Amino acid sequence: MSFVAGAGAANVDLLYQNMPKIPDVGEEIYTDKFSLQLGGGLPATLINIGRLGIEAKIATELGDDMFSEFAKAGFLKNNVYPVNLYHGKEIPLNITSAIILENDRSFITYGKGSIEPDDKAKEEFYTLAHGAKICLMSPGGFKEVYRKLKTEGTTMVLDMGWDDDMTFEKYEELLEIADYYTPNQKDALKITGCSNPTDAAYELRKYFSKVIVKVDKDGCIGIDGNNYFFCPSITEFKNVDSTGAGDAFLAGLCYGIFYDYPLKDCIEFGNITGGKAVTKTGALSAFVTEKELLKYKKEKL
Repeated sequence: MSFVAGAGAANVDLLYQNMPKIPDVGEEIYTDKFSLQLGGGLPATLINIGRLGIEAKIATELGDDMFSEFAKAGFLKNNVYPVNLYHGKEIPLNITSAIILENDRSFITYGKGSIEPDDKAKEEFYTLAHGAKICLMSPGGFKEVYRKLKTEGTTMVLDMGWDDDMTFEKYEELLEIADYYTPNQKDALKITGCSNPTDAAYELRKYFSKVIVKVDKDGCIGIDGNNYFFCPSITEFKNVDSTGAGDAFLAGLCYGIFYDYPLKDCIEFGNITGGKAVTKTGALSAFVTEKELLKYKKEKL
């Protein structure tokens, strides 16, 4: 078990930076700063894991278009091996135009958001992920694959986006498969029905012996067995753009899990990778290498 796997839709971001305002209907506005980047989500976590020297594999959807070629090249450059689940003729990935203002941003996205796998795609993902030490989970159609991988000894790590209807009952099957769940404060309060993150963390012990609740810019709560602790964020990392912070945090956490560190160390790794990610614009612009990660933890924490 020497790699990390996951399945998710690829995302490409077109970033229009330094925009003075959002253009009105019929209006054209120019900016002097633009970049084309891979976007956030599960693929971004795998790329950050690959940058930390761990082999990663992704089951995703790629076509013959230039955006798919860009995504594939980005995966391979960062130690992520992609397997394509798409066999049609359209553009299968998500493409987001982000208009970035000084204190806000707006988005236009083409795509369907997530992969809707058929039986063939599920089998292809299982073949890819079989033997992984860690598999990243997300809501969607791969539940049977996750369950099978767990029985084979793969560590299952669940990360979910916001859902207005998020409850234990709705996501019970995924929570029971997962070994780790990584909600932020808002998610944790919603799914548990608690009024503060500490109570939510203890409520999550119904499902997990190792609990993680990210408390936004302040840091992260952890519970390891009966040991409650709080890991503060890295104050020297100045927030330029929070896009991709959660994906990067998850990569650092998985680095620690992959190498069997205690939970507190895993969370501290996550705080470093997540903190570094916010120092530049874009989901994957700023990152640490494995050498930098270990050096920073040894010298600063």
